[in-house]
Amino acid sequence: MLRFASSPIGDMHINDLRIALLNYIVSKQKNEDFIVRIEDIDKEKTVAGKDQETLDILGLFGIEYSHVVHQSQNIRFHSAMALQLLHEKKAFSCFCSDEWLQKKRDEAQKAQKEYCYDDACRNLPAELVIDNTAPFTVRIVRPDAPVIVKDLLKGEISFDPDTVDSFVIMNHDKTPTYDFACAVDDMLSDISMIICHEKYLNNTPKQVHVRNQLQYNKEIEYVHLQGIENEVSVKQLLEEGYLPEAISNYLISMGGNPPKEIFTLTEAIEWFDLDKFVNRPVSFDQDRLKQINKEHLKNLDATELSRYVGFADPEIGELTRIYLEEVGTTKELKEKIASIFTKRDTAHGLAQEMQSMEKAIKNAPYFEEYHDFKSYIMDKTGLKGENFVKLLRMLLTNAEHGPDIEKIYKYLKNYLKEIIK
Repeated sequence: MLRFASSPIGDMHINDLRIALLNYIVSKQKNEDFIVRIEDIDKEKTVAGKDQETLDILGLFGIEYSHVVHQSQNIRFHSAMALQLLHEKKAFSCFCSDEWLQKKRDEAQKAQKEYCYDDACRNLPAELVIDNTAPFTVRIVRPDAPVIVKDLLKGEISFDPDTVDSFVIMNHDKTPTYDFACAVDDMLSDISMIICHEKYLNNTPKQVHVRNQLQYNKEIEYVHLQGIENEVSVKQLLEEGYLPEAISNYLISMGGNPPKEIFTLTEAIEWFDLDKFVNRPVSFDQDRLKQINKEHLKNLDATELSRYVGFADPEIGELTRIYLEEVGTTKELKEKIASIFTKRDTAHGLAQEMQSMEKAIKNAPYFEEYHDFKSYIMDKTGLKGENFVKLLRMLLTNAEHGPDIEKIYKYLKNYLKEIIK
C-alpha cells in the first residue's frame, strides 16, 4: 500500500502533486493499492472544502485511489496506542508548562546549542503523576541507540537519540502530534513505501521510533525527494490554461529520465524506474512547461481542441492549432479565438478603406479557395499591397499581426458572416 498525505490547509502545490504522481506510479508498478490520507487533526488550520478540492485535482490528473482516510477518524487508535506506550513505560506524562519549555529553548539558543528536552518528567514518582491536576502532554521515551532510516536513494541515514528526543506524542488537548499520528496511521494502513518531500527527513526517524516502540515489525521503505524551488499552486496552473497531462509530463520528467520528451501518465507507468531517479533540486520553469503544454495541445483531436476555446467544431480546432505557433496555453488560445469574434476597431487613417472592405466581405459569395476570395475583395475595393493585407488581417482576425492569412481563411471561411457583422 502506498499513500498520498495531504493537509487541507491551503492550495495543492506542484511539489505535492509531484509526490502524489510518483506514489501513484509506483503503486501501479507494484500492483498495490494507493490511498489518500487527509491530515485534518488540526481543526484550527483546516480550511473547509480543501479536502474535496484535493480529491478533485487528483481526479483531473487521472490519479486513482482505492479509498480516502481522514486522519481525524483515527484519533481513538492514536489514543489507544499512546495509552499502550504509557502502560509499558515507553512514554510518560509531561507537566512542563509551555512557558518553562520556551525558557529552556531560549537558554539553548543563547548558549548556541541544539535544544533537547531534559527528561524532567520522565521519572516522576507515580503518586506525583496521579495526584497532579495540571495539564500534561505525553512524551515518548527517547531511543537508546541511533535510529536508522533506510532511504532507497540516499542509503542508510543514522539519527542520534538526542536528535529524535523524547518528543511529544499527545498534546494537552489529547490530540496526537503530527509524527505520532502519521506513524500510527501508516501502521493501520499497512503502508509499504513512502515517497515524500525531503523537508520531512527529520520527521521520519521519529515515526520509525514510534513504530519500533509499538513493536511493529514491517519495514517501510522511504524515498525523500528534493523539492521544486519557486513552486506554484496546481489550481493556478490549471486556471492559466495548462493541461493536466502536460503538468504531469513536466513533473515526472524532473529526475525521471523519460525515454521521450512528451508522454502520458499511462506511458510513464511503463518506463518509470525509481531506482534510476535523479534526486536533485529543480526550479520551476514555466517556459519549459509551456512548451510541453503546446505539444500536448497539438496532439489533441481537432474537435476536442476546439472545446477548450468554446466551440465543438473541428474547423475551429484546426484554426486553434495554427495559433499554437504563437501561444502555449488554453487561456491564451481562447483569448485569440474570442478576439476574432469581437467587434473591430477602425484602422487608424484607413476608416473609409476598412468600411469598403467590410462591405465587400459581407456581400461576397462563398469561396472555397483563398485566392478566389482575395481576388474578389481586391476587385470590389480596388485595394492592394500593404494596406490590403493589413485591413484584411484586421477584419479576419482582429489583429495586426499573426499567422498566414491563407491558413486562417481555410478554417474561417464558414464563419465570415458571423465575423463581419
